[in-house]
Amino acid sequence: MNQLWASLIGVVLGGGISYLAQFTTARQAARTEDKRQATQLAEARRAERLDVIREFIQLTQEGIRLAEDRYEAPDWTSGGTPEWLTSARALIEHLWICERMILVLIGPELHQLAWNYAGAVNHVLWEELGGPDAAWDHVREPMNSFLNAAHGQLG
Repeated sequence: MNQLWASLIGVVLGGGISYLAQFTTARQAARTEDKRQATQLAEARRAERLDVIREFIQLTQEGIRLAEDRYEAPDWTSGGTPEWLTSARALIEHLWICERMILVLIGPELHQLAWNYAGAVNHVLWEELGGPDAAWDHVREPMNSFLNAAHGQLG
């Protein structure tokens, strides 16, 4: 009878240990999968943020170049050709969309700096400031503030 109880206890104990091992392995596999998915999601979101920041920087630079083109014309008014106006309007519309995407993807802190920078670029496109140097002076501080904060966000 003792052998029967010993065998029965051995079977129950062995089954319990086997179940515990399988349960622990399954939990560890689930945790590993959750961590892998969280890492993938974080990488995808970082890539999205990087893309919108890169696009914003590219658009602001194009806006500054368009303003320079207008300043390089014989006078401010003649620099605003129909082609220039079409390019400037399309660019500024795209810039404002990108600025809003910064709010959606990154948050209000960087968005405020993007808004300031986009506003400065918009200003140099449509308002005569006296020359290319004055235009650069107008955008320099908002540009540097935005770039420094973007660097911190992506750090």
